[in-house]
Amino acid sequence: MRSIWKGAISFGLVTIPVKLYSATEQKDVAFHQVHREDGGRIKYKRICSVDGEEVPYSDIAKGYELATGEMVVLTDEDFSDLPLTTSRRIDVLQFTPAEQIDPIYFAKSYYLEPDGQGAKPYVLLRDALERSGQVAVVKIALRQRESLAALRVRDGVFVLETMLWPDEIREADFGFLEEDVDVRPQELKMAESLIETMVADFDPTEYKDAYREALQEVIEAKVAGKELVAPEAPAEAGPAVDLMAALRASVEAAKRERQGATEAKAPGRAAKAKAAASSGTGARKAASDGADEEEKAPKKRKTRRSA
Repeated sequence: MRSIWKGAISFGLVTIPVKLYSATEQKDVAFHQVHREDGGRIKYKRICSVDGEEVPYSDIAKGYELATGEMVVLTDEDFSDLPLTTSRRIDVLQFTPAEQIDPIYFAKSYYLEPDGQGAKPYVLLRDALERSGQVAVVKIALRQRESLAALRVRDGVFVLETMLWPDEIREADFGFLEEDVDVRPQELKMAESLIETMVADFDPTEYKDAYREALQEVIEAKVAGKELVAPEAPAEAGPAVDLMAALRASVEAAKRERQGATEAKAPGRAAKAKAAASSGTGARKAASDGADEEEKAPKKRKTRRSA
């Protein structure tokens, strides 16, 4: 990984120099726009809508369009004069329980690595934060934008989660929230039963991007000049007419799926248990047969030997 930012965590009077890295990456298959006939790349020119001339990148500025249609042009100097007080600094504002931060605020994740002589204060703050069970609410400026962020510990490393501002979260204003929807107790109980049947520990390695894998197969087949047979898409169920019946069927299907997954994960357990039971039964039978033979055999009388 390559660092994309250098700065320092400001924690009271303690300064911790750090490097910032992107913690995530997209695995999408990248495409180019090409000419269908010959595969040539499609290129775009920067054309001014006023004079129709091509504009070099050095002459391009940022513009803010007003409601009247007029354009306010801003230059690099205008941005450099803005008071970004948190530039090159991660200011710790407060500490708070993680459950108090709604995940909808999280935007992007970054790793923080100690830089230079910052390893000791880094580890000190990391261990103290981990023992407290809190997360740090901080402020940081990245790419000419000031953001709130949450600082937490993951696998011994600080993770910086940039956050949206409150006015950037849309309100869920939907009509059905004002309607009086009647849910029967039996339906609620059945839905809870379905949830309980599907409860499991989250393991992200159990899931995969089936669409990306199929798309990669299409590309590889194209390269090899092979004809690819598209797999049949599973039939999609329509909307449930009887909600209670659909819930009951879902519970049964979830139980069968869970049982099949358990057997698939441990295919040898049943065989071992059966073998152990069979071995135990055989041992018990052999012991029983031995006991019967001993009872049938004539008992020998003990004789006393003389000196």
